[in-house]
Amino acid sequence: MTDLSQPTFRALADPTRRDILKLLRHDDLTIAEVAGHFDMTRAAVKKHLTVLSDGGLITVSARGREKVNRINPQGFAPVLSWIEYFDSFWDAHLDALKTAIEKEKL
Repeated sequence: MTDLSQPTFRALADPTRRDILKLLRHDDLTIAEVAGHFDMTRAAVKKHLTVLSDGGLITVSARGREKVNRINPQGFAPVLSWIEYFDSFWDAHLDALKTAIEKEKL
């Protein structure tokens, strides 16, 4: 199982940051554009974006004087690996349950 880093967990833990990720799923946005969707200061939005960037879930690039935020699909790889680990755990346990039930039917 790939280790999921603490910064990624931290980035995903907050509902506002998850909402920001939903916005960035559709478009690359500047800090001001993201802030326009929330009832908080631009500075507070910038802090959320920094946490998302530190977690590897978004990238930030310069466009003139503005910083553009975009989803980093590769940043979600550790999350998917973590979920797949538990998915295989349940597959094995459900297969064992199925085998036990089928033996009872005989």
